[in-house]
Amino acid sequence: MVWRKKENYHNVENFLSSYGTLAPKRYSYSDLKKITNSFLVKLGQGGYGCVYKGKLPNGSLVAVKVLNESKGGEELINEVASISRTSHVNVVTLLGFCFEGHKKALIYEFMPHGSLEKFIYKESSLADHQLGWERLSQIAIGIARGLEYLHRGCNTRILHLDIKPHNILLDEDFCPKISDFGLAKLCLRKESLVSMLNARGTVGYIAPEVFCRHFGGVSHKSDVYSYGMMVLEMVGGRNKIKPKVDGSTEIYFPDWIYNQLELDELGAHNGITSEAENEMARKMVIVSLCCIQTVPSNRPSMTRVVEMLEGSIQSLQIPPKPVLSSPPRSREDSSAIESSSMGIF
Repeated sequence: MVWRKKENYHNVENFLSSYGTLAPKRYSYSDLKKITNSFLVKLGQGGYGCVYKGKLPNGSLVAVKVLNESKGGEELINEVASISRTSHVNVVTLLGFCFEGHKKALIYEFMPHGSLEKFIYKESSLADHQLGWERLSQIAIGIARGLEYLHRGCNTRILHLDIKPHNILLDEDFCPKISDFGLAKLCLRKESLVSMLNARGTVGYIAPEVFCRHFGGVSHKSDVYSYGMMVLEMVGGRNKIKPKVDGSTEIYFPDWIYNQLELDELGAHNGITSEAENEMARKMVIVSLCCIQTVPSNRPSMTRVVEMLEGSIQSLQIPPKPVLSSPPRSREDSSAIESSSMGIF
């Protein structure tokens, strides 16, 4: 175990050295304590570790993610390797990092409104007050633009592989920013597939091919699927698994919302009060259903997704109904999974 820790330490150090001036600013652990006022204000916690509010010497507010000792090395490498290559209004900015022995942390720009998931569930006190349909639509378009940039706008294509509401942060103007690149994979822009030994992502958002190669290879279309599931959740304002309706069965959320779309009942279940809002919701649902097609080649690129969301509803056709079933999951289940633990079908 000691040997493994030393090996991991040297791997991270070698990686950081190889990045040279391309890497973001490096901070010491004592710097982190000053920045966070000894980790006084905790913003959140997850499987990766804890996030604290901080302030840089220049007065800029930041979010400091302190990584778990066990998994922090790989996540730090993934974040620095991917996000340091980016510069886009819809991708969170990595301002620095700390790697000092077993102390590992990442420093990001501070997002005042936190994560999207706090605003889209009906049980949240925030959900119905600040995110109307116009804003939800703009957030969906912003996330799509961010993903389009990751897939096409960088010299190296970046696959996020964990798109979900928890990993979308909102600034003071509710502009969405894609965050948490701890599971990201990099590939040359000419390549479309990546090699993965284990499935990665969050149950309920993972594309079929990520956990079962029978459906095809893992590619940028895997992010498209996760995006589609997330936008469906934004529209439905609820978990993707509908609560039991007859005492014994559960309804797969895309099936449930697909049926609403066909019956023109989106407004009856989602607080829609005008034709304009109904059109926004229908457009988001149709695009999302296109994104979650089982066969990756049948899904649109993120460039096409942006075009559809910004175009006319009349130009869109309802795609085939999703054919997969999904396991029950809790909204709190945000950990990465491995293929050996998946029992999807």
